Amino acid sequence: MKLTDLKYISDKREKEFAKLNIYSCEDLVRHYPRDYLDLTKAESITSLYHNQIALVHCEVLNVEFNRYSRRPHVKAMCQQNGCIFTAIWFNQPYVAQKLDRGEFLFYGRVQNKYGMGITMVNPTFEPADKNKNLKGIIPVYPLAGTLTQKVVRDAVRQALSKVIISSAIPAGLRVKYSLMPLHEAYTKVHNPADGQDAADGASRVALEEYFLLISAFKVIKGDGKTVRLNSYGVTERQTAEFMARFPFEFTAGQKAAVRDIYNDVHSPVKMNRLLQGDVGSGKTAVALTGIYMAVKSGYQAAMIAPTEVLARQNFALIKRYFPDYDVRLLTGSSTAAEKREVKAALKSGTAAIVCGTHAVIQKDVGFERLAFVVCDEQHRFGVAQRSSLSEKGEGCDVLIMSATPIPRTLSLIFYGDLEISTIKDKPSSRQEISTSVIPSSKYNDMLAYIAKQAKAGRQTYFVCPKIEGDDEGTVMSVTELYEDLQARMRGVRLALLHGKMKDAQKNQVMADFKAKKYDCLVSTTVIEVGVDVPDATVMVIYNAERFGLSQLHQLRGRVGRGDQKSYCFLLMGADTPQARERLGVIKNNTDGFKIAEYDLEMRGSGDFMGTRQSGRVLTEIKNLKFPASVIFTAKAIADEAFSGGYDVTNLRSLAMQKYESLKDVVLN
Repeated sequence: MKLTDLKYISDKREKEFAKLNIYSCEDLVRHYPRDYLDLTKAESITSLYHNQIALVHCEVLNVEFNRYSRRPHVKAMCQQNGCIFTAIWFNQPYVAQKLDRGEFLFYGRVQNKYGMGITMVNPTFEPADKNKNLKGIIPVYPLAGTLTQKVVRDAVRQALSKVIISSAIPAGLRVKYSLMPLHEAYTKVHNPADGQDAADGASRVALEEYFLLISAFKVIKGDGKTVRLNSYGVTERQTAEFMARFPFEFTAGQKAAVRDIYNDVHSPVKMNRLLQGDVGSGKTAVALTGIYMAVKSGYQAAMIAPTEVLARQNFALIKRYFPDYDVRLLTGSSTAAEKREVKAALKSGTAAIVCGTHAVIQKDVGFERLAFVVCDEQHRFGVAQRSSLSEKGEGCDVLIMSATPIPRTLSLIFYGDLEISTIKDKPSSRQEISTSVIPSSKYNDMLAYIAKQAKAGRQTYFVCPKIEGDDEGTVMSVTELYEDLQARMRGVRLALLHGKMKDAQKNQVMADFKAKKYDCLVSTTVIEVGVDVPDATVMVIYNAERFGLSQLHQLRGRVGRGDQKSYCFLLMGADTPQARERLGVIKNNTDGFKIAEYDLEMRGSGDFMGTRQSGRVLTEIKNLKFPASVIFTAKAIADEAFSGGYDVTNLRSLAMQKYESLKDVVLN
């Protein structure tokens, strides 16, 4: 159904909804609340934490629009129980027409800085008298343009009465697991009677979405088992001799992973294995041993990485440990002549190993006897990309590596077609990284320490969550941070890095940083997967509460890669009990798998699939709050649906639709 089939939705308003990617009534009912207001629990403005989000019942005394300042804004003077505070809206001039003197409900972030007064920044608002008929809990939706909460609530209510919402779960399983009707769940999400109602509805909707996602993975993976075509002649003794080339003894976890790969390549079924290990656990050494098994047996091997910097790092390692083999590099920045030469060498079989980026996956890249494929940092590559590489050879063995620790229960759900090797121990030479939460009062002391470290030849990463800041003033953009640090740390050589830069620029900055042409790198999370910089000993993360715990652990792993003591400093933008609890987990834990389990408990599915997929695999349910157990129930139901004799003809069709919707995000 079109949005214009609803009352009060004009063509102009339809365009406003389009800004939220809402184009139909079906999209509208999947536009979930980002929060709920309990109208019986308005907060006292004087009792709120700095950066806390809250509902405030107040009186607006006057409103003014300053259109000529550097940042045009609307400002309102308000009072609650005799306490005067201000509310301010940046780049929203229409607020001046909608806000007048009188009683209002404000919902938004409170700035309560010492000596600066109390301010609410960009709050949503509604006249208090218009909420007299609203009781209990009401939804708060993400907005865009001139849309208001009332407009969205009315539109969602109408859509719910018109849209038919059907479950993809077979009827017998819905009865067996006592699942509430899906339409009832959507009604509870959008119009809950109480908090439990909202939680029950969110869990049922999330279960449906995860069931469909897991079903999609099942359909595209098939049984995942393929008969072996390539016969490996490498022996255990030869494998052990190669492992002895490394200047360290493999840990028990590394040895077990090598044994898994050795058994795989000598089994009657081709290998399809996930190698996961914490930051610095030695996965690359294991992968190189697997590559050796292939080339020693007379086959070719390929190793792809998501960035050119990482590909070049892998290339240098392979050149060092495979001096008797022709090793080539193929990336997007390779010259036309270099590409022609590498492609010819791979096609003829004279090149035994190729390291590269997505350039290796291109259609015009062919091999003579490709048998072993390694995908480094697997969450940057999708199923289709990995398949397109492995299909360049017949019956290729595939090893995909992840430095994002995934709880085993979740890895079994999303990588059910893969055998899994996990390295939990670390080389004895790897140092623990000291982690601290830095209060604002110690910020200048921290910068002075870092400047002193720079003079001693140590390097530092500064990471902030966004390329652009926000109007609330709670997040500084990476460019603003770079300029601020330049002013504060004169004499320290700083470089800037972020995702909007061209690949060539990013590669050059990282190469220069490794070459110690810079003391500090100011960056977004693009350095989460990056080159080893042994002299980088300090990681500073701004607005750390905005990151997932696993991502914080990944960022922390960028330092401590040399023989010097390393530190991670966490800075909070919002100093709340929840933020302190989450950052305390990072401060007190260095085991990435334990951290991933905490993330799972605290954030549902969390960001275990990595930066690229985080918040994008199931964007529809990102605002819903539900326990991790929902995911496991969805897995159990999906397993039964496909193995319990149920008619899954329609489910397969719906699963393929889900696959198509995800292709450009995860699967490609």
